[in-house]
Amino acid sequence: MSAPDADADDVTASDPGTTDDGDVTPDSTDAAAESADAGESASDDAGVGDTTADDTGVGSATADDTPAVSLVDVRKTYRLGEPVHALDGVSFTAPRGSYTAVMGPSGSGKSTLMNLVGCLDTPTAGAVVVDGRDVAALSADGKARLRAESVGFVFQTFNLMPRLTAAENVALPLVFRDRPRREREQRARELLTRVGLGDRADHRPSELSGGQRQRVAIARALTNEPDLLLADEPTGNLDAETGIEIMALFERLHRAGNTILMVTHERHVAEHAERIVHVLDGRIERIETVAQRRPITGPVTEDTDGIGREDAGANGHGNGIDDERTDSSGREDEAGELRRNVGEGDGSGSPIGSAADGVSGSDAEGR
Repeated sequence: MSAPDADADDVTASDPGTTDDGDVTPDSTDAAAESADAGESASDDAGVGDTTADDTGVGSATADDTPAVSLVDVRKTYRLGEPVHALDGVSFTAPRGSYTAVMGPSGSGKSTLMNLVGCLDTPTAGAVVVDGRDVAALSADGKARLRAESVGFVFQTFNLMPRLTAAENVALPLVFRDRPRREREQRARELLTRVGLGDRADHRPSELSGGQRQRVAIARALTNEPDLLLADEPTGNLDAETGIEIMALFERLHRAGNTILMVTHERHVAEHAERIVHVLDGRIERIETVAQRRPITGPVTEDTDGIGREDAGANGHGNGIDDERTDSSGREDEAGELRRNVGEGDGSGSPIGSAADGVSGSDAEGR
Protein backbone atom coordinates (compact mmCIF):
# COMPACT_ATOMS: atom_id res chain seq x y z
CA MET A 1 0.00 0.00 0.00
CA SER A 2 1.42 3.35 -0.94
CA ALA A 3 1.54 6.15 1.51
CA PRO A 4 -1.66 8.16 1.40
CA ASP A 5 -0.02 10.97 -0.50
CA ALA A 6 -1.75 13.11 -3.06
CA ASP A 7 -0.68 14.09 -6.51
CA ALA A 8 -0.78 17.85 -6.67
CA ASP A 9 -3.41 17.74 -9.36
CA ASP A 10 -5.61 15.64 -7.12
CA VAL A 11 -5.80 18.20 -4.38
CA THR A 12 -8.28 20.50 -6.03
CA ALA A 13 -10.88 22.54 -4.24
CA SER A 14 -14.45 22.57 -5.38
CA ASP A 15 -16.49 25.67 -5.88
CA PRO A 16 -18.15 26.86 -2.70
CA GLY A 17 -21.20 24.71 -2.11
CA THR A 18 -24.71 25.79 -1.55
CA THR A 19 -27.04 24.14 0.88
CA ASP A 20 -30.57 22.94 0.42
CA ASP A 21 -31.19 25.09 3.45
CA GLY A 22 -31.16 28.18 1.33
CA ASP A 23 -28.69 29.74 3.74
CA VAL A 24 -25.80 31.83 2.58
CA THR A 25 -22.86 29.44 2.89
CA PRO A 26 -19.38 30.96 3.29
CA ASP A 27 -16.59 29.91 0.99
CA SER A 28 -15.51 26.79 2.83
CA THR A 29 -12.42 26.57 0.67
CA ASP A 30 -11.10 29.85 2.08
CA ALA A 31 -11.81 28.65 5.58
CA ALA A 32 -10.08 25.40 4.76
CA ALA A 33 -7.05 27.30 3.59
CA GLU A 34 -6.75 28.86 7.01
CA SER A 35 -6.89 25.44 8.62
CA ALA A 36 -4.03 23.85 6.74
CA ASP A 37 -1.76 26.84 7.29
CA ALA A 38 -2.57 27.28 10.95
CA GLY A 39 0.34 29.06 12.55
CA GLU A 40 1.65 29.56 16.01
CA SER A 41 -0.74 32.23 17.15
CA ALA A 42 -2.65 31.50 20.32
CA SER A 43 -5.68 33.11 21.77
CA ASP A 44 -7.20 33.44 25.19
CA ASP A 45 -9.90 30.94 26.05
CA ALA A 46 -13.30 32.42 26.54
CA GLY A 47 -15.27 31.33 29.56
CA VAL A 48 -18.70 29.94 29.15
CA GLY A 49 -20.08 30.71 32.55
CA ASP A 50 -21.18 28.10 34.99
CA THR A 51 -22.91 25.88 32.47
CA THR A 52 -22.60 22.25 33.49
CA ALA A 53 -22.81 19.37 31.05
CA ASP A 54 -25.80 17.12 31.45
CA ASP A 55 -25.38 13.46 32.32
CA THR A 56 -25.71 11.79 28.94
CA GLY A 57 -24.99 8.29 30.11
CA VAL A 58 -21.89 8.06 27.91
CA GLY A 59 -19.17 5.93 29.46
CA SER A 60 -16.38 8.36 28.58
CA ALA A 61 -17.50 11.16 30.89
CA THR A 62 -14.88 13.81 31.45
CA ALA A 63 -14.06 15.81 34.52
CA ASP A 64 -14.16 18.91 32.34
CA ASP A 65 -17.69 20.32 32.61
CA THR A 66 -17.12 22.86 29.84
CA PRO A 67 -19.74 22.23 27.13
CA ALA A 68 -18.55 21.11 23.74
CA VAL A 69 -20.59 23.92 22.16
CA SER A 70 -22.29 26.98 23.62
CA LEU A 71 -24.18 29.64 21.68
CA VAL A 72 -25.36 32.79 23.43
CA ASP A 73 -27.71 35.22 21.65
CA VAL A 74 -26.04 34.51 18.31
CA ARG A 75 -27.01 36.64 15.34
CA LYS A 76 -25.82 36.41 11.77
CA THR A 77 -26.80 38.99 9.17
CA TYR A 78 -25.74 38.97 5.54
CA ARG A 79 -25.79 42.14 3.46
CA LEU A 80 -27.24 41.17 0.10
CA GLY A 81 -28.83 44.43 -0.89
CA GLU A 82 -31.39 44.04 1.86
CA PRO A 83 -30.16 42.59 5.18
CA VAL A 84 -30.78 38.85 5.51
CA HIS A 85 -31.05 37.72 9.13
CA ALA A 86 -29.92 34.10 8.88
CA LEU A 87 -29.82 33.72 12.68
CA ASP A 88 -31.63 36.00 15.11
CA GLY A 89 -30.82 35.49 18.78
CA VAL A 90 -29.98 31.78 18.95
CA SER A 91 -28.87 30.31 22.29
CA PHE A 92 -28.27 26.67 23.24
CA THR A 93 -25.63 24.38 24.73
CA ALA A 94 -24.37 20.97 23.60
CA PRO A 95 -22.77 19.08 26.52
CA ARG A 96 -19.74 16.89 25.90
CA GLY A 97 -20.71 13.43 24.77
CA SER A 98 -24.18 14.56 23.71
CA TYR A 99 -26.00 13.79 20.47
CA THR A 100 -27.99 16.78 19.17
CA ALA A 101 -29.95 17.21 15.96
CA VAL A 102 -30.77 20.63 14.50
CA MET A 103 -33.95 20.39 12.48
CA GLY A 104 -35.88 22.83 10.33
CA PRO A 105 -37.09 23.54 6.79
CA SER A 106 -34.92 24.94 4.02
CA GLY A 107 -33.87 28.51 4.75
CA SER A 108 -34.41 28.20 8.50
CA GLY A 109 -30.77 28.85 9.41
CA LYS A 110 -29.59 25.30 10.09
CA SER A 111 -26.53 25.39 7.86
CA THR A 112 -25.59 28.89 8.99
CA LEU A 113 -25.60 27.63 12.56
CA MET A 114 -23.42 24.68 11.53
CA ASN A 115 -20.96 26.96 9.75
CA LEU A 116 -20.62 29.12 12.86
CA VAL A 117 -20.03 26.14 15.16
CA GLY A 118 -17.54 24.72 12.66
CA CYS A 119 -15.54 27.99 12.65
CA LEU A 120 -16.22 28.47 8.95
CA ASP A 121 -17.89 31.81 9.69
CA THR A 122 -18.16 34.29 12.55
CA PRO A 123 -21.33 35.68 14.12
CA THR A 124 -22.47 39.25 13.59
CA ALA A 125 -23.25 39.40 17.31
CA GLY A 126 -23.33 37.05 20.27
CA ALA A 127 -20.90 34.34 21.35
CA VAL A 128 -20.11 30.99 19.75
CA VAL A 129 -17.92 28.98 22.13
CA VAL A 130 -16.41 25.71 20.89
CA ASP A 131 -14.30 23.57 23.20
CA GLY A 132 -14.09 26.48 25.65
CA ARG A 133 -12.90 29.01 23.05
CA ASP A 134 -14.85 31.99 21.73
CA VAL A 135 -14.71 31.67 17.96
CA ALA A 136 -15.12 35.40 17.33
CA ALA A 137 -12.14 36.17 19.57
CA LEU A 138 -9.79 33.87 17.66
CA SER A 139 -7.42 34.98 14.93
CA ALA A 140 -7.63 33.34 11.52
CA ASP A 141 -4.88 30.94 12.52
CA GLY A 142 -6.59 30.27 15.83
CA LYS A 143 -9.84 29.33 14.09
CA ALA A 144 -7.94 27.14 11.65
CA ARG A 145 -6.22 25.36 14.50
CA LEU A 146 -9.52 24.84 16.32
CA ARG A 147 -11.07 23.36 13.18
CA ALA A 148 -8.09 21.11 12.58
CA GLU A 149 -7.77 19.81 16.13
CA SER A 150 -11.26 19.86 17.62
CA VAL A 151 -13.86 19.60 14.83
CA GLY A 152 -14.59 16.86 12.30
CA PHE A 153 -16.87 17.52 9.31
CA VAL A 154 -19.19 15.13 7.49
CA PHE A 155 -20.93 16.58 4.45
CA GLN A 156 -24.01 15.57 2.51
CA THR A 157 -22.00 15.47 -0.74
CA PHE A 158 -19.06 13.56 0.80
CA ASN A 159 -16.43 16.00 -0.57
CA LEU A 160 -13.88 13.33 -1.42
CA MET A 161 -10.95 13.87 -3.75
CA PRO A 162 -11.97 11.89 -6.85
CA ARG A 163 -8.51 10.73 -7.92
CA LEU A 164 -7.32 9.66 -4.48
CA THR A 165 -7.99 6.26 -2.98
CA ALA A 166 -10.13 5.85 0.12
CA ALA A 167 -7.00 5.52 2.27
CA GLU A 168 -5.43 8.60 0.73
CA ASN A 169 -8.59 10.64 1.32
CA VAL A 170 -8.71 9.58 4.96
CA ALA A 171 -5.00 10.29 5.48
CA LEU A 172 -5.03 13.71 3.82
CA PRO A 173 -5.56 15.64 7.09
CA LEU A 174 -2.35 14.12 8.40
CA VAL A 175 -0.44 15.18 5.28
CA PHE A 176 -1.12 18.80 6.11
CA ARG A 177 -0.04 18.21 9.70
CA ASP A 178 3.31 16.85 8.46
CA ARG A 179 2.85 13.43 10.02
CA PRO A 180 5.17 10.60 8.88
CA ARG A 181 4.07 8.49 5.95
CA ARG A 182 3.83 5.26 7.93
CA GLU A 183 1.66 6.92 10.58
CA ARG A 184 -0.67 8.36 7.94
CA GLU A 185 -1.04 5.03 6.20
CA GLN A 186 -1.65 3.05 9.37
CA ARG A 187 -4.14 5.55 10.75
CA ALA A 188 -6.12 5.64 7.48
CA ARG A 189 -6.33 1.87 7.13
CA GLU A 190 -7.25 1.47 10.77
CA LEU A 191 -10.14 3.92 10.51
CA LEU A 192 -11.39 2.42 7.26
CA THR A 193 -11.41 -1.01 8.91
CA ARG A 194 -13.44 0.38 11.77
CA VAL A 195 -16.09 1.84 9.49
CA GLY A 196 -16.33 -1.45 7.61
CA LEU A 197 -14.20 -0.56 4.58
CA GLY A 198 -10.91 -2.28 5.34
CA ASP A 199 -11.16 -4.15 2.04
CA ARG A 200 -11.86 -0.96 0.07
CA ALA A 201 -8.86 1.10 1.16
CA ASP A 202 -7.32 1.14 -2.32
CA HIS A 203 -10.54 1.97 -4.17
CA ARG A 204 -11.26 5.43 -5.52
CA PRO A 205 -14.59 7.21 -4.90
CA SER A 206 -15.92 6.31 -8.35
CA GLU A 207 -15.51 2.65 -7.39
CA LEU A 208 -17.53 3.00 -4.19
CA SER A 209 -21.25 3.20 -3.52
CA GLY A 210 -22.82 6.28 -1.95
CA GLY A 211 -22.90 4.66 1.48
CA GLN A 212 -19.27 3.60 1.19
CA ARG A 213 -18.26 7.14 0.19
CA GLN A 214 -20.01 8.51 3.25
CA ARG A 215 -18.17 5.99 5.42
CA VAL A 216 -14.88 7.20 3.96
CA ALA A 217 -15.94 10.78 4.74
CA ILE A 218 -16.74 9.80 8.33
CA ALA A 219 -13.38 8.06 8.69
CA ARG A 220 -11.66 11.20 7.38
CA ALA A 221 -13.56 13.33 9.89
CA LEU A 222 -12.19 11.13 12.69
CA THR A 223 -8.57 11.22 11.53
CA ASN A 224 -7.45 13.96 13.92
CA GLU A 225 -9.53 12.62 16.84
CA PRO A 226 -11.84 15.66 17.04
CA ASP A 227 -13.80 16.58 20.15
CA LEU A 228 -16.84 17.47 18.06
CA LEU A 229 -18.32 15.80 14.99
CA LEU A 230 -20.49 18.00 12.75
CA ALA A 231 -22.74 16.25 10.23
CA ASP A 232 -24.65 18.29 7.64
CA GLU A 233 -27.48 16.16 6.17
CA PRO A 234 -25.31 13.01 6.31
CA THR A 235 -28.01 10.79 4.77
CA GLY A 236 -29.34 13.33 2.28
CA ASN A 237 -27.78 11.67 -0.79
CA LEU A 238 -28.38 8.08 0.30
CA ASP A 239 -31.18 5.60 -0.13
CA ALA A 240 -33.22 4.60 2.92
CA GLU A 241 -31.38 1.36 3.68
CA THR A 242 -27.93 2.93 3.35
CA GLY A 243 -29.08 5.87 5.44
CA ILE A 244 -29.95 3.48 8.26
CA GLU A 245 -26.45 2.00 8.09
CA ILE A 246 -24.87 5.46 8.33
CA MET A 247 -27.07 6.39 11.29
CA ALA A 248 -26.00 3.15 12.97
CA LEU A 249 -22.40 4.21 12.52
CA PHE A 250 -23.14 7.58 14.14
CA GLU A 251 -24.76 5.71 17.03
CA ARG A 252 -21.56 3.74 17.52
CA LEU A 253 -19.57 6.96 17.54
CA HIS A 254 -21.93 8.46 20.09
CA ARG A 255 -21.74 5.42 22.36
CA ALA A 256 -17.95 5.67 22.21
CA GLY A 257 -18.18 9.16 23.72
CA ASN A 258 -18.07 11.46 20.70
CA THR A 259 -20.09 14.69 20.72
CA ILE A 260 -22.30 14.85 17.63
CA LEU A 261 -24.16 17.85 16.23
CA MET A 262 -26.20 16.92 13.17
CA VAL A 263 -28.25 19.06 10.81
CA THR A 264 -31.25 17.50 9.10
CA HIS A 265 -34.72 18.34 7.85
CA GLU A 266 -36.01 14.79 8.27
CA ARG A 267 -37.81 13.83 11.46
CA HIS A 268 -36.91 10.14 11.30
CA VAL A 269 -33.21 11.06 11.11
CA ALA A 270 -33.43 13.61 13.93
CA GLU A 271 -35.05 11.03 16.22
CA HIS A 272 -31.76 9.14 16.42
CA ALA A 273 -30.41 12.01 18.56
CA GLU A 274 -30.98 12.60 22.27
CA ARG A 275 -32.62 15.95 21.63
CA ILE A 276 -33.79 18.04 18.70
CA VAL A 277 -33.26 21.80 18.33
CA HIS A 278 -36.12 23.06 16.15
CA VAL A 279 -35.10 26.11 14.08
CA LEU A 280 -37.42 28.33 12.05
CA ASP A 281 -36.70 31.68 10.41
CA GLY A 282 -33.37 32.00 12.16
CA ARG A 283 -34.74 31.41 15.66
CA ILE A 284 -35.06 28.41 17.95
CA GLU A 285 -38.71 27.44 18.24
CA ARG A 286 -38.14 24.84 20.93
CA ILE A 287 -35.66 22.24 22.15
CA GLU A 288 -37.19 18.78 22.32
CA THR A 289 -35.85 15.91 24.41
CA VAL A 290 -36.39 12.70 22.46
CA ALA A 291 -38.35 10.48 24.84
CA GLN A 292 -37.81 7.35 22.77
CA ARG A 293 -34.94 7.46 20.34
CA ARG A 294 -35.42 5.71 17.03
CA PRO A 295 -33.91 2.22 17.29
CA ILE A 296 -31.15 1.03 15.02
CA THR A 297 -32.10 -2.09 13.09
CA GLY A 298 -29.73 -4.73 11.79
CA PRO A 299 -26.38 -6.06 13.04
CA VAL A 300 -24.60 -2.73 12.81
CA THR A 301 -24.35 -1.63 16.44
CA GLU A 302 -21.66 -4.00 17.64
CA ASP A 303 -18.10 -2.94 18.54
CA THR A 304 -19.29 0.30 20.12
CA ASP A 305 -15.93 0.90 21.72
CA GLY A 306 -13.84 0.18 18.68
CA ILE A 307 -14.41 3.35 16.72
CA GLY A 308 -14.46 6.24 19.16
CA ARG A 309 -11.84 8.67 20.38
CA GLU A 310 -10.70 6.70 23.43
CA ASP A 311 -8.76 4.07 21.53
CA ALA A 312 -8.53 5.79 18.17
CA GLY A 313 -4.79 5.32 18.08
CA ALA A 314 -4.89 1.66 19.00
CA ASN A 315 -4.64 -1.14 16.52
CA GLY A 316 -6.82 -3.51 18.49
CA HIS A 317 -10.18 -5.22 18.46
CA GLY A 318 -8.87 -7.79 16.00
CA ASN A 319 -8.79 -5.19 13.23
CA GLY A 320 -5.30 -5.72 11.92
CA ILE A 321 -3.76 -3.33 9.44
CA ASP A 322 -3.59 -4.80 5.95
CA ASP A 323 0.03 -5.19 4.89
CA GLU A 324 -0.75 -4.89 1.21
CA ARG A 325 1.25 -2.20 -0.55
CA THR A 326 0.86 -0.59 -3.94
CA ASP A 327 3.18 1.42 -6.09
CA SER A 328 3.50 5.08 -5.10
CA SER A 329 5.34 6.46 -8.13
CA GLY A 330 4.25 9.89 -9.21
CA ARG A 331 2.65 10.89 -5.90
CA GLU A 332 3.86 13.81 -3.83
CA ASP A 333 5.13 13.03 -0.33
CA GLU A 334 5.77 16.38 1.26
CA ALA A 335 2.96 18.52 2.63
CA GLY A 336 4.95 21.61 1.69
CA GLU A 337 4.95 20.58 -1.96
CA LEU A 338 1.21 20.07 -1.83
CA ARG A 339 0.76 23.51 -0.32
CA ARG A 340 2.81 25.16 -3.05
CA ASN A 341 0.87 23.40 -5.77
CA VAL A 342 -2.60 24.17 -4.50
CA GLY A 343 -2.21 27.22 -2.30
CA GLU A 344 -3.80 30.30 -3.74
CA GLY A 345 -6.87 31.19 -1.70
CA ASP A 346 -5.52 33.99 0.49
CA GLY A 347 -2.11 34.45 -1.05
CA SER A 348 -0.43 32.81 1.92
CA GLY A 349 0.44 29.53 0.23
CA SER A 350 -2.29 27.70 2.12
CA PRO A 351 -4.09 24.89 0.34
CA ILE A 352 -7.51 25.84 -0.90
CA GLY A 353 -9.07 22.45 -0.19
CA SER A 354 -7.74 21.66 3.27
CA ALA A 355 -7.86 18.20 4.66
CA ALA A 356 -6.83 19.43 8.05
CA ASP A 357 -10.42 20.16 8.90
CA GLY A 358 -12.08 17.82 6.44
CA VAL A 359 -13.05 20.56 3.98
CA SER A 360 -11.90 19.36 0.61
CA GLY A 361 -12.93 19.35 -3.01
CA SER A 362 -16.11 17.60 -4.00
CA ASP A 363 -16.33 14.99 -6.74
CA ALA A 364 -14.97 17.26 -9.42
CA GLU A 365 -11.99 16.72 -11.67
CA GLY A 366 -8.68 18.29 -10.77
CA ARG A 367 -7.12 21.13 -12.58
